[in-house]
Amino acid sequence: MMKRVFLGLLVAVFMAGCSSGVKLDDVPVEDKSASAVPAQPGGAAPATESRVAPVAADSAASTAAGPVNVARLVYFDYDSYVIKPEFQALIDAHARFLKANGTRRVALEGHTDERGGREYNLALGQRRAEAVRRALGLLGVADSQMEAVSFGKEKPAVPGSDESAWAKNRRVEIVYR
Repeated sequence: MMKRVFLGLLVAVFMAGCSSGVKLDDVPVEDKSASAVPAQPGGAAPATESRVAPVAADSAASTAAGPVNVARLVYFDYDSYVIKPEFQALIDAHARFLKANGTRRVALEGHTDERGGREYNLALGQRRAEAVRRALGLLGVADSQMEAVSFGKEKPAVPGSDESAWAKNRRVEIVYR
């Protein structure tokens, strides 16, 4: 009986020691946006504004280093990771480019349509990316130049819930780094 009382007191002291008086819901927010800088008369920039030009992020810049005029998408049939014969020339062109440019690296990003569970689609996207990786490897591309990753159904290329959208989402994207 005494052990239970002592254990109960010990738990109560421990819980009281873990409590905090800090209110997590009342966090002050400070506006640090650029719109808070007042404009100078005559169109001159205020003294506190940076004169550094913003960098324009080009989403296609990471793929611009690959072979010229060669597609970077391999499409798959429903619930399949078998590379269709019509994509063999595309894979051959990327293999030639990667072998000629030994320092270039490529990410093979596997995607699926929205049908199926999250875990299943991640696994299917990975199998698709690995299929392209194996095909490039058989053509002589070094394993160190390739990385196969899966996004499953998380990054659809085309929104929609019809066969034409699903067909565009079942793909592997070849992204040069």
